[in-house]
Amino acid sequence: MAVHLRLTRMGRHKRPFYRVVAVDSRARRDGKYLEIVGTHDPLPDPAVTNLKSDRVLDWLQKGAQPSVTVRTLLRRSGIWKTFEESKKKTSA
Repeated sequence: MAVHLRLTRMGRHKRPFYRVVAVDSRARRDGKYLEIVGTHDPLPDPAVTNLKSDRVLDWLQKGAQPSVTVRTLLRRSGIWKTFEESKKKTSA
């Protein structure tokens, strides 16, 4: 089973709110997910992103592939850099 980290849309009309979820790659955008690993609220300036860094890193180390948008959120929060450093340590 291929796992992806991606956004699922919540909120009402014209008031988006997103959950960052670990999901089977074949599932629909708002379908069944494996675990909620964070949230993203794009409406405030700047946008507010809350991620469970330990859970995100765990999924990434297990081989989960982040979507383009989630990868951007991970880079902004610094989690992606931590993941890259941990990959270098294990391969060295």
